Amino acid sequence: MDPSLLAAYDRPVPRYTSYPTAAQFTPAVGPAEHAAWLRDLNEVSASLYLHTPFCRELCWYCACNTMAMNRPGTLDSYADALIAELEAVARIASDLILEGVQWGGGTPSQLGAARLRAVGGRIARLFDRRCDAETSLEIDPRQCDGDIAEAVAAIGVGRVSLGVQDFDAEVQAAINRRQSFDDTAAAVDRLRAVGIGRFNIDLVYGLPRQTLETLATTLDLALRLGPDRFAVFGYAHVPWMKPHQKLIDEASLPDNALRMAMAELVAERLTGAGYRRIGHDHNARPGDRLARAADEGKLHRTFQGYVADRSPYVLGIGASAISSLPNGFTQNVADPARYMAAAEGFATARGIAFTREDRLRGDIIERVMCENAVDVDALCRHHRVDADAFLSTVDLARLQRDGLVSRAGGRLAVTERGRPFVRFVCADFDRHYTGTEGRHSRGL
Repeated sequence: MDPSLLAAYDRPVPRYTSYPTAAQFTPAVGPAEHAAWLRDLNEVSASLYLHTPFCRELCWYCACNTMAMNRPGTLDSYADALIAELEAVARIASDLILEGVQWGGGTPSQLGAARLRAVGGRIARLFDRRCDAETSLEIDPRQCDGDIAEAVAAIGVGRVSLGVQDFDAEVQAAINRRQSFDDTAAAVDRLRAVGIGRFNIDLVYGLPRQTLETLATTLDLALRLGPDRFAVFGYAHVPWMKPHQKLIDEASLPDNALRMAMAELVAERLTGAGYRRIGHDHNARPGDRLARAADEGKLHRTFQGYVADRSPYVLGIGASAISSLPNGFTQNVADPARYMAAAEGFATARGIAFTREDRLRGDIIERVMCENAVDVDALCRHHRVDADAFLSTVDLARLQRDGLVSRAGGRLAVTERGRPFVRFVCADFDRHYTGTEGRHSRGL
Protein backbone atom coordinates (compact mmCIF):
# COMPACT_ATOMS: atom_id res chain seq x y z
CA MET A 1 0.00 0.00 0.00
CA ASP A 2 1.29 3.44 -0.94
CA PRO A 3 2.63 5.09 2.25
CA SER A 4 1.26 8.46 1.14
CA LEU A 5 -2.23 6.92 0.96
CA LEU A 6 -1.91 5.52 4.47
CA ALA A 7 -0.74 8.90 5.73
CA ALA A 8 -3.65 10.69 4.03
CA TYR A 9 -6.19 8.55 5.90
CA ASP A 10 -4.37 8.43 9.23
CA ARG A 11 -7.11 10.07 11.27
CA PRO A 12 -9.91 9.14 13.67
CA VAL A 13 -13.13 7.76 12.23
CA PRO A 14 -16.17 6.01 13.79
CA ARG A 15 -16.54 2.23 13.68
CA TYR A 16 -20.12 2.68 12.42
CA THR A 17 -21.90 0.11 14.51
CA SER A 18 -24.73 2.64 14.29
CA TYR A 19 -25.75 5.90 12.69
CA PRO A 20 -25.92 8.41 14.23
CA THR A 21 -22.98 7.18 16.29
CA ALA A 22 -22.89 7.24 20.09
CA ALA A 23 -20.82 10.44 19.90
CA GLN A 24 -24.05 12.24 18.97
CA PHE A 25 -26.09 10.93 21.93
CA THR A 26 -27.30 13.62 24.35
CA PRO A 27 -29.02 13.72 27.78
CA ALA A 28 -32.12 15.10 26.05
CA VAL A 29 -33.24 11.47 25.74
CA GLY A 30 -33.93 9.88 29.12
CA PRO A 31 -36.11 7.29 30.89
CA ALA A 32 -39.40 8.84 29.72
CA GLU A 33 -38.42 8.72 26.05
CA HIS A 34 -37.07 5.19 26.43
CA ALA A 35 -40.35 3.99 27.95
CA ALA A 36 -42.41 5.72 25.26
CA TRP A 37 -40.32 4.24 22.46
CA LEU A 38 -40.57 0.76 23.99
CA ARG A 39 -44.33 0.82 23.43
CA ASP A 40 -43.70 0.70 19.67
CA LEU A 41 -42.21 -2.79 20.12
CA ASN A 42 -45.53 -4.43 21.01
CA GLU A 43 -46.26 -7.18 18.49
CA VAL A 44 -42.84 -6.47 16.94
CA SER A 45 -39.72 -8.61 17.13
CA ALA A 46 -36.37 -7.45 18.51
CA SER A 47 -33.15 -8.92 19.79
CA LEU A 48 -32.10 -8.75 23.42
CA TYR A 49 -28.59 -7.72 24.45
CA LEU A 50 -27.43 -8.08 28.07
CA HIS A 51 -24.25 -6.31 29.14
CA THR A 52 -22.06 -7.47 32.02
CA PRO A 53 -19.51 -4.74 32.83
CA PHE A 54 -17.28 -7.01 34.93
CA CYS A 55 -14.19 -9.16 34.38
CA ARG A 56 -11.99 -11.20 36.71
CA GLU A 57 -9.13 -8.85 35.86
CA LEU A 58 -8.72 -6.00 33.41
CA CYS A 59 -6.92 -6.50 30.11
CA TRP A 60 -4.94 -3.39 29.25
CA TYR A 61 -5.96 -3.33 25.56
CA CYS A 62 -9.70 -3.42 26.26
CA ALA A 63 -11.91 -0.49 25.22
CA CYS A 64 -15.15 -2.06 26.45
CA ASN A 65 -17.18 -0.75 29.36
CA THR A 66 -15.93 -3.10 32.05
CA MET A 67 -13.99 -3.29 35.32
CA ALA A 68 -12.39 -5.93 37.52
CA MET A 69 -15.07 -7.18 39.93
CA ASN A 70 -15.03 -10.31 42.10
CA ARG A 71 -17.25 -9.33 45.05
CA PRO A 72 -20.20 -11.76 45.31
CA GLY A 73 -22.51 -9.12 46.80
CA THR A 74 -22.00 -6.75 43.88
CA LEU A 75 -22.50 -9.54 41.36
CA ASP A 76 -25.74 -10.55 43.14
CA SER A 77 -27.00 -6.97 43.05
CA TYR A 78 -26.14 -6.62 39.39
CA ALA A 79 -28.00 -9.81 38.44
CA ASP A 80 -31.01 -8.52 40.40
CA ALA A 81 -30.81 -5.21 38.52
CA LEU A 82 -30.78 -7.02 35.16
CA ILE A 83 -33.91 -8.92 36.17
CA ALA A 84 -35.61 -5.72 37.34
CA GLU A 85 -34.93 -4.01 34.00
CA LEU A 86 -36.15 -7.05 32.07
CA GLU A 87 -39.38 -6.99 34.08
CA ALA A 88 -39.81 -3.26 33.45
CA VAL A 89 -39.45 -3.85 29.69
CA ALA A 90 -41.94 -6.73 29.79
CA ARG A 91 -44.54 -4.56 31.52
CA ILE A 92 -44.44 -2.09 28.62
CA ALA A 93 -43.70 -4.33 25.62
CA SER A 94 -45.65 -7.35 26.79
CA ASP A 95 -46.16 -8.74 23.27
CA LEU A 96 -42.52 -8.46 22.24
CA ILE A 97 -41.12 -11.47 20.36
CA LEU A 98 -37.39 -12.14 20.70
CA GLU A 99 -35.28 -12.64 17.57
CA GLY A 100 -32.39 -13.74 19.73
CA VAL A 101 -30.49 -13.12 22.95
CA GLN A 102 -26.86 -12.02 23.15
CA TRP A 103 -24.83 -11.81 26.36
CA GLY A 104 -21.80 -9.52 26.13
CA GLY A 105 -19.37 -7.57 28.25
CA GLY A 106 -16.96 -7.49 29.90
CA THR A 107 -17.32 -11.15 30.69
CA PRO A 108 -20.86 -12.51 31.20
CA SER A 109 -19.44 -15.69 32.74
CA GLN A 110 -18.07 -13.51 35.57
CA LEU A 111 -21.63 -13.50 36.94
CA GLY A 112 -21.20 -17.17 37.82
CA ALA A 113 -23.39 -20.18 37.12
CA ALA A 114 -26.24 -19.49 39.56
CA ARG A 115 -26.71 -15.87 38.45
CA LEU A 116 -26.61 -16.82 34.78
CA ARG A 117 -29.34 -19.39 35.42
CA ALA A 118 -31.45 -16.85 37.35
CA VAL A 119 -31.30 -14.16 34.66
CA GLY A 120 -31.64 -16.62 31.78
CA GLY A 121 -34.62 -18.29 33.44
CA ARG A 122 -36.37 -14.94 33.90
CA ILE A 123 -35.91 -14.09 30.21
CA ALA A 124 -37.54 -17.40 29.26
CA ARG A 125 -40.54 -16.68 31.50
CA LEU A 126 -41.02 -13.06 30.46
CA PHE A 127 -40.74 -13.19 26.66
CA ASP A 128 -41.84 -15.30 23.72
CA ARG A 129 -39.25 -15.99 21.06
CA ARG A 130 -39.09 -17.18 17.49
CA CYS A 131 -38.54 -20.90 17.08
CA ASP A 132 -35.17 -20.24 15.40
CA ALA A 133 -34.03 -17.57 17.87
CA GLU A 134 -30.39 -18.02 18.85
CA THR A 135 -28.87 -17.32 22.26
CA SER A 136 -25.18 -16.47 22.23
CA LEU A 137 -22.75 -15.63 25.02
CA GLU A 138 -19.20 -14.27 25.27
CA ILE A 139 -16.98 -16.27 27.56
CA ASP A 140 -13.45 -16.09 28.92
CA PRO A 141 -11.99 -19.57 28.27
CA ARG A 142 -9.93 -19.25 31.45
CA GLN A 143 -13.17 -19.26 33.49
CA CYS A 144 -15.05 -21.99 31.71
CA ASP A 145 -15.31 -24.71 34.35
CA GLY A 146 -17.91 -27.47 34.41
CA ASP A 147 -20.49 -25.43 36.36
CA ILE A 148 -20.28 -22.52 33.91
CA ALA A 149 -20.54 -24.83 30.90
CA GLU A 150 -23.61 -26.56 32.32
CA ALA A 151 -25.26 -23.24 33.23
CA VAL A 152 -24.63 -21.82 29.77
CA ALA A 153 -26.25 -24.87 28.21
CA ALA A 154 -29.16 -24.73 30.67
CA ILE A 155 -30.14 -21.19 29.66
CA GLY A 156 -30.32 -22.18 26.00
CA VAL A 157 -27.03 -20.84 24.68
CA GLY A 158 -26.34 -22.31 21.25
CA ARG A 159 -23.33 -20.22 20.27
CA VAL A 160 -20.33 -19.10 22.32
CA SER A 161 -17.81 -16.39 21.47
CA LEU A 162 -14.40 -17.16 22.93
CA GLY A 163 -12.09 -14.26 23.66
CA VAL A 164 -8.54 -15.06 22.56
CA GLN A 165 -7.02 -11.87 21.09
CA ASP A 166 -3.55 -13.44 20.62
CA PHE A 167 -1.76 -16.64 21.69
CA ASP A 168 1.78 -15.23 21.75
CA ALA A 169 3.23 -15.06 25.28
CA GLU A 170 5.00 -11.72 24.75
CA VAL A 171 1.90 -10.09 23.31
CA GLN A 172 -0.19 -11.48 26.16
CA ALA A 173 2.24 -10.04 28.72
CA ALA A 174 2.04 -6.65 26.99
CA ILE A 175 -1.77 -6.57 27.28
CA ASN A 176 -2.06 -8.29 30.70
CA ARG A 177 -3.97 -11.29 29.36
CA ARG A 178 -2.22 -14.62 29.82
CA GLN A 179 -4.18 -17.43 28.21
CA SER A 180 -2.70 -20.63 26.83
CA PHE A 181 -3.89 -22.50 23.78
CA ASP A 182 -4.44 -25.59 25.95
CA ASP A 183 -6.79 -23.66 28.28
CA THR A 184 -8.75 -22.42 25.30
CA ALA A 185 -8.98 -25.85 23.70
CA ALA A 186 -10.12 -27.34 27.01
CA ALA A 187 -12.93 -24.78 27.20
CA VAL A 188 -14.06 -25.71 23.69
CA ASP A 189 -14.08 -29.40 24.63
CA ARG A 190 -16.00 -28.69 27.83
CA LEU A 191 -18.68 -26.69 26.00
CA ARG A 192 -19.02 -29.26 23.24
CA ALA A 193 -19.50 -31.93 25.89
CA VAL A 194 -22.65 -30.17 27.15
CA GLY A 195 -24.07 -29.84 23.64
CA ILE A 196 -22.89 -26.40 22.48
CA GLY A 197 -21.53 -26.90 18.97
CA ARG A 198 -21.25 -23.40 17.48
CA PHE A 199 -18.25 -21.22 18.31
CA ASN A 200 -16.76 -17.86 17.40
CA ILE A 201 -13.15 -16.89 18.03
CA ASP A 202 -12.31 -13.22 18.72
CA LEU A 203 -8.83 -12.01 17.72
CA VAL A 204 -7.14 -8.59 17.61
CA TYR A 205 -4.38 -7.31 15.33
CA GLY A 206 -2.28 -4.20 15.92
CA LEU A 207 -1.45 -5.19 19.52
CA PRO A 208 1.82 -4.26 21.26
CA ARG A 209 4.80 -6.50 20.38
CA GLN A 210 2.71 -8.25 17.73
CA THR A 211 4.45 -9.16 14.47
CA LEU A 212 3.34 -10.80 11.26
CA GLU A 213 5.03 -14.00 12.42
CA THR A 214 3.33 -14.09 15.82
CA LEU A 215 -0.03 -13.23 14.28
CA ALA A 216 0.37 -16.04 11.72
CA THR A 217 1.04 -18.50 14.55
CA THR A 218 -2.04 -17.28 16.43
CA LEU A 219 -4.18 -17.71 13.32
CA ASP A 220 -2.87 -21.24 12.76
CA LEU A 221 -3.60 -22.21 16.36
CA ALA A 222 -7.07 -20.67 16.27
CA LEU A 223 -7.90 -22.53 13.06
CA ARG A 224 -7.08 -25.80 14.85
CA LEU A 225 -10.05 -25.13 17.15
CA GLY A 226 -12.41 -25.26 14.16
CA PRO A 227 -14.67 -22.27 14.91
CA ASP A 228 -17.67 -21.41 12.74
CA ARG A 229 -16.77 -17.71 12.77
CA PHE A 230 -13.91 -15.34 13.42
CA ALA A 231 -14.19 -11.73 14.52
CA VAL A 232 -10.83 -10.04 14.00
CA PHE A 233 -10.64 -6.41 15.08
CA GLY A 234 -7.95 -3.79 14.74
CA TYR A 235 -6.77 -2.66 18.17
CA ALA A 236 -8.29 0.72 19.10
CA HIS A 237 -5.77 2.72 21.12
CA VAL A 238 -7.87 5.34 22.94
CA PRO A 239 -6.04 6.07 26.23
CA TRP A 240 -7.89 9.39 26.63
CA MET A 241 -11.09 7.34 26.96
CA LYS A 242 -9.68 4.22 28.63
CA PRO A 243 -6.89 5.28 31.03
CA HIS A 244 -5.70 1.70 31.64
CA GLN A 245 -4.45 1.67 28.03
CA LYS A 246 -1.72 4.05 29.21
CA LEU A 247 -0.10 0.92 30.67
CA ILE A 248 0.67 -0.15 27.10
CA ASP A 249 4.00 1.00 25.69
CA GLU A 250 3.01 3.00 22.60
CA ALA A 251 6.46 2.45 21.10
CA SER A 252 5.66 -1.27 20.90
CA LEU A 253 2.53 -0.74 18.78
CA PRO A 254 2.73 -1.62 15.05
CA ASP A 255 2.65 1.34 12.67
CA ASN A 256 -0.05 1.77 10.03
CA ALA A 257 1.86 -0.05 7.32
CA LEU A 258 2.34 -3.08 9.57
CA ARG A 259 -1.29 -2.95 10.72
CA MET A 260 -2.36 -2.98 7.07
CA ALA A 261 -0.12 -5.97 6.40
CA MET A 262 -1.64 -7.71 9.43
CA ALA A 263 -5.17 -7.12 8.14
CA GLU A 264 -4.14 -8.57 4.77
CA LEU A 265 -2.58 -11.58 6.47
CA VAL A 266 -5.79 -12.25 8.39
CA ALA A 267 -7.84 -12.09 5.17
CA GLU A 268 -5.44 -14.39 3.31
CA ARG A 269 -5.19 -17.02 6.06
CA LEU A 270 -8.89 -17.20 6.80
CA THR A 271 -10.12 -17.17 3.20
CA GLY A 272 -7.44 -19.73 2.41
CA ALA A 273 -8.90 -21.91 5.15
CA GLY A 274 -12.35 -21.72 3.55
CA TYR A 275 -13.94 -18.86 5.50
CA ARG A 276 -16.00 -16.13 3.85
CA ARG A 277 -15.22 -12.47 4.53
CA ILE A 278 -18.27 -10.91 6.13
CA GLY A 279 -18.44 -7.15 6.17
CA HIS A 280 -15.48 -5.30 7.64
CA ASP A 281 -14.16 -7.54 10.42
CA HIS A 282 -15.95 -10.91 10.46
CA ASN A 283 -15.37 -14.25 8.73
CA ALA A 284 -17.68 -17.25 8.63
CA ARG A 285 -17.85 -20.71 7.16
CA PRO A 286 -20.04 -21.03 4.04
CA GLY A 287 -23.47 -22.15 5.21
CA ASP A 288 -23.16 -20.37 8.55
CA ARG A 289 -26.17 -18.21 9.37
CA LEU A 290 -24.07 -15.04 9.02
CA ALA A 291 -22.76 -16.12 5.61
CA ARG A 292 -26.28 -16.93 4.40
CA ALA A 293 -27.51 -13.51 5.51
CA ALA A 294 -24.66 -11.89 3.61
CA ASP A 295 -25.51 -13.90 0.48
CA GLU A 296 -29.16 -12.83 0.71
CA GLY A 297 -28.43 -9.13 1.36
CA LYS A 298 -29.94 -9.44 4.86
CA LEU A 299 -26.87 -8.81 6.97
CA HIS A 300 -27.23 -6.10 9.63
CA ARG A 301 -24.70 -4.17 11.72
CA THR A 302 -25.53 -3.27 15.30
CA PHE A 303 -23.66 -2.19 18.40
CA GLN A 304 -22.86 -5.90 18.87
CA GLY A 305 -21.28 -6.23 15.40
CA TYR A 306 -22.66 -8.13 12.40
CA VAL A 307 -25.88 -10.07 12.94
CA ALA A 308 -28.28 -12.12 10.86
CA ASP A 309 -31.42 -11.05 12.78
CA ARG A 310 -34.46 -10.13 10.71
CA SER A 311 -35.42 -7.25 12.98
CA PRO A 312 -33.31 -4.06 13.15
CA TYR A 313 -34.34 -3.47 16.76
CA VAL A 314 -32.22 -4.31 19.80
CA LEU A 315 -33.14 -4.00 23.48
CA GLY A 316 -30.05 -3.23 25.54
CA ILE A 317 -30.17 -4.40 29.16
CA GLY A 318 -27.50 -3.51 31.72
CA ALA A 319 -25.02 -0.74 32.47
CA SER A 320 -24.01 1.21 29.31
CA ALA A 321 -26.21 -1.02 27.11
CA ILE A 322 -27.60 0.65 23.99
CA SER A 323 -31.09 0.04 22.60
CA SER A 324 -31.98 0.50 18.95
CA LEU A 325 -35.70 1.31 18.89
CA PRO A 326 -38.10 2.43 16.15
CA ASN A 327 -37.76 6.10 17.11
CA GLY A 328 -34.09 6.32 18.10
CA PHE A 329 -31.20 5.07 20.19
CA THR A 330 -31.08 5.05 23.98
CA GLN A 331 -28.20 4.19 26.30
CA ASN A 332 -28.16 3.24 29.97
CA VAL A 333 -25.88 4.94 32.46
CA ALA A 334 -22.38 3.44 32.24
CA ASP A 335 -21.56 3.32 35.95
CA PRO A 336 -22.72 -0.03 37.40
CA ALA A 337 -23.50 1.46 40.82
CA ARG A 338 -25.75 4.13 39.30
CA TYR A 339 -27.35 1.50 37.06
CA MET A 340 -28.15 -0.73 40.03
CA ALA A 341 -29.55 2.21 41.99
CA ALA A 342 -31.95 3.04 39.15
CA ALA A 343 -33.03 -0.52 38.46
CA GLU A 344 -36.58 -0.04 39.80
CA GLY A 345 -37.25 2.06 36.71
CA PHE A 346 -35.08 2.72 33.67
CA ALA A 347 -31.47 3.88 33.88
CA THR A 348 -31.48 5.67 30.54
CA ALA A 349 -28.79 8.37 30.53
CA ARG A 350 -28.75 9.61 26.94
CA GLY A 351 -29.72 8.89 23.37
CA ILE A 352 -30.90 10.44 20.12
CA ALA A 353 -34.18 10.60 18.22
CA PHE A 354 -34.01 9.77 14.51
CA THR A 355 -34.66 12.36 11.87
CA ARG A 356 -35.76 11.47 8.36
CA GLU A 357 -32.25 12.27 7.14
CA ASP A 358 -30.69 10.06 9.83
CA ARG A 359 -32.71 7.08 8.65
CA LEU A 360 -31.56 7.48 5.04
CA ARG A 361 -27.91 8.03 5.92
CA GLY A 362 -28.02 5.18 8.43
CA ASP A 363 -29.36 2.77 5.80
CA ILE A 364 -26.65 3.81 3.33
CA ILE A 365 -23.87 3.42 5.88
CA GLU A 366 -25.16 0.02 6.99
CA ARG A 367 -25.21 -1.28 3.42
CA VAL A 368 -21.65 -0.04 2.83
CA MET A 369 -20.46 -1.72 6.05
CA CYS A 370 -22.32 -4.96 5.29
CA GLU A 371 -21.94 -5.29 1.50
CA ASN A 372 -19.12 -2.91 0.51
CA ALA A 373 -21.64 -1.47 -1.92
CA VAL A 374 -24.85 0.53 -1.89
CA ASP A 375 -27.56 1.56 -4.34
CA VAL A 376 -28.09 5.13 -3.19
CA ASP A 377 -30.78 5.74 -5.79
CA ALA A 378 -32.87 2.82 -4.49
CA LEU A 379 -32.56 3.90 -0.87
CA CYS A 380 -33.43 7.49 -1.74
CA ARG A 381 -36.57 6.26 -3.49
CA HIS A 382 -37.43 4.17 -0.43
CA HIS A 383 -37.08 7.22 1.82
CA ARG A 384 -38.79 9.51 -0.73
CA VAL A 385 -35.75 11.72 -1.15
CA ASP A 386 -34.45 13.12 -4.43
CA ALA A 387 -31.30 11.12 -5.15
CA ASP A 388 -29.53 13.76 -7.26
CA ALA A 389 -30.09 16.42 -4.61
CA PHE A 390 -28.88 14.09 -1.87
CA LEU A 391 -25.76 12.97 -3.75
CA SER A 392 -24.86 16.60 -4.36
CA THR A 393 -24.27 16.89 -0.59
CA VAL A 394 -21.74 14.01 -0.58
CA ASP A 395 -18.18 14.55 -1.84
CA LEU A 396 -16.84 11.22 -3.10
CA ALA A 397 -14.21 12.72 -5.43
CA ARG A 398 -11.20 11.99 -3.23
CA LEU A 399 -12.28 8.40 -2.58
CA GLN A 400 -12.68 7.86 -6.32
CA ARG A 401 -9.38 9.56 -7.12
CA ASP A 402 -7.58 7.33 -4.60
CA GLY A 403 -9.14 4.22 -6.14
CA LEU A 404 -11.10 3.31 -3.02
CA VAL A 405 -14.58 3.40 -4.57
CA SER A 406 -16.15 3.11 -7.99
CA ARG A 407 -19.37 4.81 -8.94
CA ALA A 408 -21.94 4.23 -11.66
CA GLY A 409 -24.69 6.81 -11.24
CA GLY A 410 -26.23 6.23 -7.83
CA ARG A 411 -24.53 2.85 -7.39
CA LEU A 412 -21.41 2.93 -5.22
CA ALA A 413 -18.99 0.04 -4.71
CA VAL A 414 -15.93 -0.21 -2.47
CA THR A 415 -12.97 -1.56 -4.46
CA GLU A 416 -10.71 -4.33 -3.20
CA ARG A 417 -8.08 -1.64 -2.62
CA GLY A 418 -10.65 0.32 -0.64
CA ARG A 419 -11.83 -2.45 1.73
CA PRO A 420 -9.49 -1.43 4.57
CA PHE A 421 -10.79 2.15 4.19
CA VAL A 422 -14.49 1.31 4.29
CA ARG A 423 -15.08 3.38 7.44
CA PHE A 424 -13.83 6.45 5.56
CA VAL A 425 -16.33 5.74 2.79
CA CYS A 426 -19.08 5.73 5.39
CA ALA A 427 -17.74 8.97 6.87
CA ASP A 428 -18.50 10.77 3.61
CA PHE A 429 -22.19 10.06 4.26
CA ASP A 430 -21.97 11.09 7.93
CA ARG A 431 -23.23 14.65 8.34
CA HIS A 432 -21.80 14.79 11.88
CA TYR A 433 -18.26 13.61 11.10
CA THR A 434 -15.48 16.17 11.53
CA GLY A 435 -12.38 14.01 12.00
CA THR A 436 -11.82 15.62 15.39
CA GLU A 437 -9.13 14.04 17.52
CA GLY A 438 -10.21 12.47 20.79
CA ARG A 439 -13.63 11.19 19.75
CA HIS A 440 -12.84 7.98 17.85
CA SER A 441 -9.98 5.55 17.27
CA ARG A 442 -7.84 5.91 14.17
CA GLY A 443 -9.32 4.34 11.06
CA LEU A 444 -6.41 2.14 9.90
